[in-house]
Amino acid sequence: MVMKEKRLRRKAKKLESKGLLKINFNPSCISTLDELLRDIYAVGRPTPNDYHVREDLVRVFDEMVKEVYGNSNESPVVEVFGSFKMDMFTVKSDLNLSVNFSNESVELPRDEKIKALRKLAKKLYRLKRHGHVLGVNPIVTAKVPILKVVDRGTGIECDISVENKDGILKSQFVFIVSEIDERFHILSSLMKAWAQAYGINSSKDHTLNSLSLILLVAFHLQTREPPILPPFSALLKDGTKPENVRVAVQDYLQYGKENKESIAELFVTLLSKLASVESLWPEGLCVSSYEGSWIPKTWNFKVGYISVEDFMDRSENVARAVGIKGTKAIYKCILSSLHHLSAFMEGRIQAPKLKVLLFGAEPIPSLGENIKNHKRTLPFHDTASFTAKRPRPAEGWNSWEEANWPKEGCNSWGEADWPTEDWNMWGRAEQPKEGWNPWREADQTYGAMNSLPPMIPPIHPEKHVFDTPELGIGFQQGSSWSWEPNGFPSSNCAGVQDPLGADWAWDSPKAKGDGKDWTPWIH
Repeated sequence: MVMKEKRLRRKAKKLESKGLLKINFNPSCISTLDELLRDIYAVGRPTPNDYHVREDLVRVFDEMVKEVYGNSNESPVVEVFGSFKMDMFTVKSDLNLSVNFSNESVELPRDEKIKALRKLAKKLYRLKRHGHVLGVNPIVTAKVPILKVVDRGTGIECDISVENKDGILKSQFVFIVSEIDERFHILSSLMKAWAQAYGINSSKDHTLNSLSLILLVAFHLQTREPPILPPFSALLKDGTKPENVRVAVQDYLQYGKENKESIAELFVTLLSKLASVESLWPEGLCVSSYEGSWIPKTWNFKVGYISVEDFMDRSENVARAVGIKGTKAIYKCILSSLHHLSAFMEGRIQAPKLKVLLFGAEPIPSLGENIKNHKRTLPFHDTASFTAKRPRPAEGWNSWEEANWPKEGCNSWGEADWPTEDWNMWGRAEQPKEGWNPWREADQTYGAMNSLPPMIPPIHPEKHVFDTPELGIGFQQGSSWSWEPNGFPSSNCAGVQDPLGADWAWDSPKAKGDGKDWTPWIH
């Protein structure tokens, strides 16, 4: 094992040196690039109001869980982690929340976590019907079960988990380590912005999650000559508790002062480092921020497509979601970015174009530019229609105003009487899929859901079909609805919409669909 480790390190170092020879480090261009990168970092930094809005959401969810689960001995409590805790978030970042029932390190069984999330989901479904939240989506099959929900007032997507103390500890650790050298924080933020611009910052899409990117940055700074960050093992010698890590960090606050590399140099050399070792991942090459060096490693006797060791649980690969397609996508982006950087160093493209090529043309807005600074209460009282994120396919329609339907009847989902047994939302209903795309296959042009066919006919306020379950159950086929009555002489009736724009009508078995034999649906 020792020989293999030495061999892999030698190969990695040789390939890295060879890769750097391909880049012309033009001093004037490096200076311009450094200014450009620092400007991108500054523009992406959140405003005071961005902090306030997220802190307010944490407070609201904390009040909510106390209402849902009951307040006993000041628990449960909602704690934030992830990018907000690490202070590496932007206005578009999700908000990661953990519902904690105790301060102890005892692990709650998985089924108990799922049960708790489902109980909270019921509360959020009620808020959704009143238009306060969107996209309530429990994902209980994930390694860490989560409950997704979007706050309608701010457009912030929240990922809620239960007793995610591992995530909290790692977030606190990264935040504390950022005190050693500001370049760690800046480069991590830039790499996240770069990966998001290229669409390779999502474990859901089998690419790199944010923790993987941050640990790649940490590893790069640990392996510079001279190093900028110490191995994380030195900071964890007295345990993972934040107070112990803070004490350990005090001995390393001047650790990287001998290294004078700029943000631009570190950005370019990190991409070059990753490009140079592409062929070594299949040999078991692994990034270890714990040791601060390359190591050989397998995961259950298998090599990872990209291996980034978890510095707190070394048996875990934080880049485990990356698959073969994800690896190809990641390396396509790395090589493309290096090509653009080389072109810039050689004077073939200018800084404004390079900025667009690396980080995209869309500026990062501040949440404070779009919504007022206000306090939320429980339950949510404001019904602001602003949404920072475009609606996702799983969210469905939020109101009649967003769908292309007649508006007579009920004004929002929350005002309709829905059957609640077995299916509280469209995502749980058993519906024929022939003739229309399911949510996740919907056309996502700008996130618009209006391109889908109508899901239900308008419900007249004087006669709610769902108020009388003895009538039967409606099924959708394409853009038409069929109705199977209970106890009626004929079940061959379909609710269809007049193509000329008239109200919904019952189509008798004799109707030919030309509108001549239609009779009003509501008499």
